[in-house]
Amino acid sequence: MYTDQQKEIALFAKVFGHPARVAILQQLFEIDACYCGDLSEEIGLAQPTISQHLKELKTLGLIKGTVEGVKVCYCIDSVNWANMKKMMHQFLDQEIPKADCC
Repeated sequence: MYTDQQKEIALFAKVFGHPARVAILQQLFEIDACYCGDLSEEIGLAQPTISQHLKELKTLGLIKGTVEGVKVCYCIDSVNWANMKKMMHQFLDQEIPKADCC
């Protein structure tokens, strides 16, 4: 019923629909490197909650994680981020029709 692109745009919108995920992404952008610290301290949420949001971001491919000892280090997946930006830009940059329909 829906195109793959429509489904993907909806998934991106959903992932940005929670402020914790936005905060996690902002933290990862701010450090501009793999983050191996405790995001729960930085964001102010319980570790299980942070883990749930990290899982959502990772499943969508916006972040990636690598295991280093007992820690998982996270960073922005630059290729997937660029693809998401391009798709969302194309969607959001559509011109509003000039016809006055309402």
